[in-house]
Amino acid sequence: MGACVVVVRLLLGQRLGVTGGFSEIVDRFGRGRLDLTWRGWFVIGIIAGAAVFALVAGGPDFHGYGWLTDTFHGSARVLVAVLLLVAGVLVGFGAKTAGGCTSGNGLSGTAMWSLSSVVATATFFGTAIVVSFLIKAVI
Repeated sequence: MGACVVVVRLLLGQRLGVTGGFSEIVDRFGRGRLDLTWRGWFVIGIIAGAAVFALVAGGPDFHGYGWLTDTFHGSARVLVAVLLLVAGVLVGFGAKTAGGCTSGNGLSGTAMWSLSSVVATATFFGTAIVVSFLIKAVI
């Protein structure tokens, strides 16, 4: 991914991110247009690459959501799935509203030495570390 960030910056002078590509696909297809820029094709390439890998590997290899799958059973799993879906939508909305996602800030922003991206990425990682310790302490 780091090499992709550098190549996109050198060749196109732009930041690499999935949020922009996904937004472009939704916007263009919503208007009935099929012309995509490199951002849209990048997202399609990620999806196609994952599909090809799953086919070569003999199918998707999914074992659940770690401790969530081990902890919750029956109808509680449906509730967890709904909560994860809602959380994903909220993360997508937040990424779109903020003009990018955590990985975009982490990869592209810090590679460009953007102070706001460095601070944001440090905040993301710090929060993840604290939350992981809290979850471990509770469970």
